[in-house]
Amino acid sequence: MKHLLVCSAAILAAACATPRGPGTAGAPPRARTAGASSGLEAVLHGRVAEPPQQCVEQRLLGGNRSFGGVIVFGDSTSEVVYVNRPPVPCPALGAGRALETRTVSDRLCRGDVVTVFDPVSGMQVGACALGEFTPYRRAR
Repeated sequence: MKHLLVCSAAILAAACATPRGPGTAGAPPRARTAGASSGLEAVLHGRVAEPPQQCVEQRLLGGNRSFGGVIVFGDSTSEVVYVNRPPVPCPALGAGRALETRTVSDRLCRGDVVTVFDPVSGMQVGACALGEFTPYRRAR
C-alpha cells in the first residue's frame, strides 16, 4: 500500500509539472480547451509578457476570470493583466464562480491559497494554491 501511495504521488507530481526553460517565459499560457484558448488569446492580444513575479500588490490585480485552469487578473481595459497558472488547477473554477483571497498582507503571492466559491449560495466548492504571476503589458 505504501508503494502505491509513493507511485501515485510521483505520477501526480509528473502530471502537474510545468515545463520551464529557455524560451518559455514569454510564451502565452497553454489552455485546456479551444474556447478557453481563444478567450485567453483575446485577452492577451496586443500585450507583451514580462518576467514572472512571485508576488503582486492586490490593488494592482483588479477582477479575475478563468480560462481552462488559467486565472487572469485585470480586464481588457487594464494597462497590465497578470496571468497565473496554479500548479494544480482550481477545482470547479469557471463561469458563475468566484475567488476569495485571505492574506495577512496587501500582496498576493505564489503559494497563497485561494478559495473557489459560488457567490449566489456562498458555498465553498474548492481551493487551490497560486503559481507565479506573469504580467502582460500593452505593447506600445
